[in-house]
This record gives sequence, C-alpha cells and structure tokens, in this order.
Amino acid sequence: MSSNRTRRTHATLVALAAGALVLTACSSGAGTNTEGGNDRSGAEAQRSQIAFGDAAASKGAAEEVPGARKGGTIKVYQRDTYSHLDPAQIYVSDEGALATLLFRKLTTYHMDNKGKYTVVGDLATDSGQSSDGGKTWKYTLKDNVKWEDGSPITAKDIRHSIERTFAPFITDGPYYLQQWLADTNSTDYRKLLKDGPYKGKHLPDSVLETPDDKTIVFHFKSPHPDLPYALAMAGYAAVQEKKDTKEKYDKAPQSSGPYKIKPGSFKSGKGMTLVRNTEWDPKTDNSRHQYVDKFDIQFGVSYPDSTQRLIADNSDNQTAVSFNNQVDAASMQTVSNDPKVKKRSTSGYQPYVGVINFNMKRIKDKKVREALAYAMPTQAVLDAYGTPGGGELAGSYISPTVTGYKDIDPYGKLKKPLGDVAKAKKILKDAGKTGMKITFAYMNAPEPQKYSVSIVDNLKKAGFDVQPKDLPSDTYYDVIGKVDNKFDIYASAWGADWPSASTVLPPTMDGRQVQDGSPNYSHYDNPEVSKEMDRIAKMSDQEKASEEWFKLNEKILKEDLPAIPTFYYKQIQLHGSKVGGVVNNDIISGVDPTKLFLKK
Repeated sequence: MSSNRTRRTHATLVALAAGALVLTACSSGAGTNTEGGNDRSGAEAQRSQIAFGDAAASKGAAEEVPGARKGGTIKVYQRDTYSHLDPAQIYVSDEGALATLLFRKLTTYHMDNKGKYTVVGDLATDSGQSSDGGKTWKYTLKDNVKWEDGSPITAKDIRHSIERTFAPFITDGPYYLQQWLADTNSTDYRKLLKDGPYKGKHLPDSVLETPDDKTIVFHFKSPHPDLPYALAMAGYAAVQEKKDTKEKYDKAPQSSGPYKIKPGSFKSGKGMTLVRNTEWDPKTDNSRHQYVDKFDIQFGVSYPDSTQRLIADNSDNQTAVSFNNQVDAASMQTVSNDPKVKKRSTSGYQPYVGVINFNMKRIKDKKVREALAYAMPTQAVLDAYGTPGGGELAGSYISPTVTGYKDIDPYGKLKKPLGDVAKAKKILKDAGKTGMKITFAYMNAPEPQKYSVSIVDNLKKAGFDVQPKDLPSDTYYDVIGKVDNKFDIYASAWGADWPSASTVLPPTMDGRQVQDGSPNYSHYDNPEVSKEMDRIAKMSDQEKASEEWFKLNEKILKEDLPAIPTFYYKQIQLHGSKVGGVVNNDIISGVDPTKLFLKK
C-alpha cells in the first residue's frame, strides 16, 4: 500500500515545514473548542472508541449550531489552489475540507456540539450492517438524497463511484477499498477492473452487489471491520454516473452536499465561489449545515499574509476565515500573547507524528540505536516548527488523535527532551562504538536546517562522528524512500487515515512493504511483527483491536526501535470577528466549514 500513500507523503509531509497538510480523511480527533482555542481535552476524549452509529444516530437534520443564522458571504483565504475536485482524486486536507461542503459518502463523521465524534450513515441509513465476521457489509440509501440537478442518487451511482476508482486515470486518491475488494496488499488491485466501468465491465456481484436502487452490498474475502471508517474518506464520495466526464470531472464535479461550485467560477491560482445547492435536503443530513449564502474562496494567500489579515480584523477580514491556512510560526507568540486575537483562534491536533528514522539496513546494533535515541534533542525539532502552537513532544509513534491512544515514553524523551547525552555516551562506549560514523540527512528547508544544528551537536557530544547532508525538499522523500539509500538517520512524519492505528503501523512498520517508495522509511522488517499486524487487522472488536495496536506499537518501540518519535503536530488558526461556528475538526485537520455562519 505504498505508491499512492507515498505520493500523499511526498505532496504534503515534504512540505509540512511550509504548512501543507495531508488529508487523513478519518484522522479523527476531538479538539473542538470554539473561540479561544483548545487544549489536550480533545485528545483525552479521543482515547475512547468512536462508535459506529445506527439509523437513529444517522438521521437528519443536524443539530443547530448555537447562535447560528442564515445569510451572507464568508471570504476564505487559501494558500493553495485545489489540484483536484474529483472526489476519487482527493487525499489532501485542503481538498478534504472543501469536500465536506460539496460531496456526500455512504458514511461520514458526525461531530456534535460537545465535540464528540460518531461514524454515521451519510447517504446511507446507518454506518453499515456487518455479517459473516466482517466480510459482508450492507448499506441502504436514504430517501430523497439527490444530485445538484435534482436527480436521485441511486445504488448504481454508488457502484459506479467505486468501480471508477480502478480506472487508470484515478491516481491520487486512497485505495484501501480497491485493495480489499481485490483481496491484495499491492498495487495490482487494478487487475480486478483495469478500465473501471468505462468499457462496459463491472465488478462481479460476488464482490460488489446492487440488488436494487437502494441497496449496496460489499463482499470481501477477509474481514474488514474498518470499512465504515474507510467509506467516510472524501476519496470514496459519490460521483454521478450519467455526468461522469472521466478526467474532465476533476474540474467540474456534480455536488451532493449543501453547496455547489458556481459554474465557471473555478480559476486555478485565483479562486472559486460556492453557492447553495438547492437540491440538498437538510432532513437527510445530520452532519452539515447551509448557513451562509456563499463562500468566496481566494487562492494564493500565504500563511503569513492570511495571519496578518486576520490579526488586523478590519473591513473584509472580519467576515473571513481559512479552512486550512495556519498561523505562521513567526506569529505564534503574537497570537498567544494578545487576548483579543487569541479569542479568535482555534487549535487542535493534526494526525501526524514526526520521527527520526534509524536506517535498519545500516544500523543493525540496537545499542547504537538506543544511543541515538537518548541523544536526540526532540525539543529542538519541535521548537523549529513554532511553539507553543506548532506541536507537542511525542513518546509514541501513534498520535493522540487515534482511538485508544495511550501515553508512553520508554526513552524518557518527555522528561529530557533536550537529550540525555551522558546516557547516550555511556551506551555507545559500552557497545564499543565510540567514534562510529553516522550520516544524517535532513531536508533543505528552514525548519530542518534549524533543528539539524542541535542534532549534530548532541550526537557529536555523545561520541558519534556525524556527517550531515542536506537534501532538496522536493525530492527528499524519494531519496530516503530508497532501500539502498546511503544515510543512517533522517526525519519523516506520518498521519492516520482514520482513527485506527491500522493506518499507521502497517504502512510504516510492515516489513513486507520495504521497497523503494514505501513509507517504511526505516526499512524495518520483523516477520513476527508483520504477522501480528495481520492478526489485529482482522479483529472485529474495535476496542480490543485498539488495545492490541497500542501494545504492538510499544513493543516495536521498546524492543526494536526503528525510529524515535519527536513531536505530535498541532496547529492554530484564526478567523474574523464576525464569523461564528468556528470549531477545529481534526478529521479534516482544520476549521470545520460545515458549521460556519456570519454573526449579526
């Protein structure tokens, strides 16, 4: 499961220093305070299991946002143009935030006014009916769900939406479901339906069944208890069969959500306008609202620019927000120290965890890896990304946004984040490796350049002969992703695709994924660990599975140490004083567009 996932990593984690975000469409956390920001209470709440909602939990309309009213236009500042508008191509957070307004899926996440999340039926009447030990899942469509042209959304549309993800032109979206249907862990899933549905062929009923206009049944050869999570990803949103224009759909998709794209308004590099979708029925939707008349989205607004505009809070900025732009690192202190500005901020976790990888192909002595881990100044890494809002020191490979999260710190990185050089030096000496040469690769970007100085200094003091090497940011992940790369240690980051460690440990720690381009950047290969991943992935009890994933996480960290965690990513965002309903939604890594309104 490496190629698209790696593209996702390249496209965003390479640029995380510049603030780009990966969509972990279901990376659900719960930091959802309105004005004034929030603390770790969201992560604490997230440790409990997110329930799969029944029909009652999935029924619309959505509960009203306190104080909300209808009308007006909200201006939206966005740094990046949306590269994709075709749902099947969406795998990054800015497009994922937009998708919440435009597209509906079989399932989605409902966040209530207290910040509690539930997986519910979106187009479907519930989050899914499972049988056969999790191998069979049945969904029934709600009544009166329509496309923007007024035609009904049918089971054939859902079938088409899934089948088209096998087509060769769909390259940038998720592919969990395709692999599950094809019963494979590799990219050869396309063989199941290599041209998608465009040449008249379809998935057999033994794989995907639509017995009538309302019913969709998935048949898997292995249990997939995470299916409701996967189907909530923007990449599996519905696409209208009769108006599917293949590649052209990426610029002019049909809406099923509360807003639609104003015809002709999307201008790459400039902006776009969203207007009300009059065919959207709020009685069918328990997770979205349609308060404002329009969203006027402006592209090309940098993080520093949007931060300064929203700090100023004058004229049009009072009715402005950004779905994804964060407060830039240089402005963190200003926002934190000015009560009036801080009141107009929201904060929360992103689903990413930064690590320093130890190349297991080159550093085979665990004692050496331990010395590196103890010496590593994780505080310097965190500081480079802007504190206090840029992140939080990490002790685990798994983010607080993941269900069942548990604090661990086996190497004392929370207690001694500047590094325990003395302990590292002793371990290295006892191992007889003092003076060992270590090649340290880092990205040629401001933040890595900053923290690399502290890393080199600490490792030298611990007794290593450090050889630093800066790599171009645009090819950084390509280079460290090569199995035969010539570097010993290097940083990376990863985020869960939904609130389960099943989307963290297998892609980054499964030895069967060690290949060029894989996000297993440590090239870690422990067959017993891989076997354990297979066992846990098939567990139908999600709460028990969460416990097992975290046990395995701790085992890998303590016993094998392929990487040392550095920090959990966080963010702070600002909004204008006349914008209401502003809450942080960690599912989409930012402000929740579906709850916004304009104050009187």
